[in-house]
Amino acid sequence: MIDRAVVCPDKFHGSLAASEASEAMAKGLRSAGFEDVTEIPLADGGEGTLDALLSAKGGSRRVTRVTGPLGDPVDGAWGVLSDGTAVIEMALASGRSLMQGNSDPLKASTRGTGELIAAAARAGATRIIVGVGGSATTDGGLAAVEAIGWSLAGIDVVVACDDIATPFDRAGEIYGPQKGASPAQVALLTRRLEQLAGVYRERTGVDVTSIAGSGAAGGLAGGLAAIGARLEPGFDVVARAAGLESALDGAQLVVTGEGKLDKTSFAGKVVVGVLKWSTEFGVPHSAVIAGQVTDEGRAAATDNGATQVLALTDRVWRSAEAFSQARMLVEEASIEVGRVVRGTTR
Repeated sequence: MIDRAVVCPDKFHGSLAASEASEAMAKGLRSAGFEDVTEIPLADGGEGTLDALLSAKGGSRRVTRVTGPLGDPVDGAWGVLSDGTAVIEMALASGRSLMQGNSDPLKASTRGTGELIAAAARAGATRIIVGVGGSATTDGGLAAVEAIGWSLAGIDVVVACDDIATPFDRAGEIYGPQKGASPAQVALLTRRLEQLAGVYRERTGVDVTSIAGSGAAGGLAGGLAAIGARLEPGFDVVARAAGLESALDGAQLVVTGEGKLDKTSFAGKVVVGVLKWSTEFGVPHSAVIAGQVTDEGRAAATDNGATQVLALTDRVWRSAEAFSQARMLVEEASIEVGRVVRGTTR
């Protein structure tokens, strides 16, 4: 009998947090007859990582007043999971969402993220996950490193990178324009990063330009790597911390999803990670539910073994309803997935 499923979506940007999407999927599968449904909301190290891990593992949410990206004080949220691991989402201290319509790519600083790491260390954390998506900064992590005092003091710090490809000295070129940098500012940021790479080599002996993913978050990943942090793909870090591996063992169905399924979904994001893990663990049935699905996204999901791909926009008359009614639509789509898998379609 097929009665065990795992739901592990990313957030549906603009409509549902990962935990809300997870709840709706689980409710739909239970309505379709699945008795045992495990909910594991996920993220790829970017925005939503803190909430996803607290929902998946339990723990406490904390707030520390830190320096915002442009120097103004902000209340930076972070968390401690039930196993004692501290989780820091740099977007909540040094992210674009805190810029309040302002743009100063040369001034934007990671100091607040370093202050959150220092706060977690003072609280007794011996292991810290730092999610680095949603950055407003291209300072190479220098302000964060200075705030920490150039030492992790023996703490195991893992940087969950949503970008595992950008080199340290190309962070300005690749992401500077997204943060409001003009061509002249991009050139200045690039020179600044090149000089900072030399500083890191001289002070720590680490060549950050040779480390894959060191350009993530405008070089914050590289700066933390220079003082001993490990850089890993964000999905893998979050999935392991959330317990996805044990949940998939023996499951008959896995359902994942996100707001928009397109070709970018298969570049280290949650959907492709879940599909690959489910294949490796021999889960026989899989499905993706997304707000919107492009032809490229549908083809890629099918190539990765998803038996079903469902778009919320196919279930409404107007695309805006896919946002306003997302919870109900995700639940309905999950009922359909469950019935197809159980062979009880009507």
